[in-house]
Amino acid sequence: MVSHVQQMTRAKGSAEQSGAHSILVVDDEEDLLELVRYNLSRDGYRVACVSTGEDALKSARKQPPDLIVLDLMLPAVDGLEVCRRLKGDSKTRDIPIIMLTAKSEESDMVAGLERGADDYIAKPFSPRVLSARVKALLRRKEAERKADLETTIDVHELSIHPGRHEATLAGDLLELTYTEFALLQFLAKRPGWAYTRTQIVDAVKGEDYPVTERSVDVQVAGLRKKLGDFGSYIETVRGVGYRFRA
Repeated sequence: MVSHVQQMTRAKGSAEQSGAHSILVVDDEEDLLELVRYNLSRDGYRVACVSTGEDALKSARKQPPDLIVLDLMLPAVDGLEVCRRLKGDSKTRDIPIIMLTAKSEESDMVAGLERGADDYIAKPFSPRVLSARVKALLRRKEAERKADLETTIDVHELSIHPGRHEATLAGDLLELTYTEFALLQFLAKRPGWAYTRTQIVDAVKGEDYPVTERSVDVQVAGLRKKLGDFGSYIETVRGVGYRFRA
């Protein structure tokens, strides 16, 4: 008879070989943490576990997982605050979050969803239910990601195709670097919205990327030059940063 430890080891090895989805589980109850870890590992996921909100934030920012299972009632930094911080960080805001709690009141559910949680399960719960919710949420996020890649961004005479990593201006293909393309896509996605240089760096390069505000100005200048007469659509907002003209 195969032990639980052996099953978990085999599941983990299989998951690593297949490049399976990674899941971060956050709960201060050891028994529940082990139960969730075991069942998700058996389903083929790569599972990491932490027991505090602080560790959850550190882990998610250092190596963003594909999904987070987050307990509401955590010591010090609770699940609601963890959720709020993760959804407010450009590096982690798109990670789907399933919140767990011993409470079942509607107010707790609303509080979690208002802070950006994608789903909600009240304790006690069936491991099968959690597995089904995880699978459904990952499937939904993957469908959304593919849809985003296939959806072109069309503004004025500019057309950006994220999936092909191509941008055309009046039908002509633009020769852009990776950073220039990411910068153009970020600004053109929401015309009229002003972004600080820090927000631009976080979105294009990732949080804590070691560049200066001057570097952003240089990238913008280079992009404007390649856009020619259309470069004027990237506007400087004094005291703020840049925006794409609506």
